[in-house]
Amino acid sequence: MKFETHQINEVKIAEVISEDIIINSVDSAVNLLGNLYYQGFDKIIIHEKILTPDFFDLKNGMAGDILQKFSNYRMPLAIIGDFSKYTSKSVNAFINECNRGKQINFVNSLPEALKALSNN
Repeated sequence: MKFETHQINEVKIAEVISEDIIINSVDSAVNLLGNLYYQGFDKIIIHEKILTPDFFDLKNGMAGDILQKFSNYRMPLAIIGDFSKYTSKSVNAFINECNRGKQINFVNSLPEALKALSNN
């Protein structure tokens, strides 16, 4: 795992880069969040592939619990991926609801992530 740093004005954004699943529980998400916070990052970008597939099984509550931690700690998050493969109405509604707010955004590309994070 490595971090790419993006700077927008005075805001320091961490892009988490890995080929492995890094977030597979609420604890692993909180550990990543804390690690980046203490390194001075203001916002975070992750790629869908670092999330366990269980994240998108809304019945287990993992997605809600993880994203609530980012909201509680006021750490804006953009998740980059191709979310069109999720055909579940509940997953699509969840993604759309997140995208209405300013704290959590599901986007298709790095430029979209940077734009979403620069608007909040």
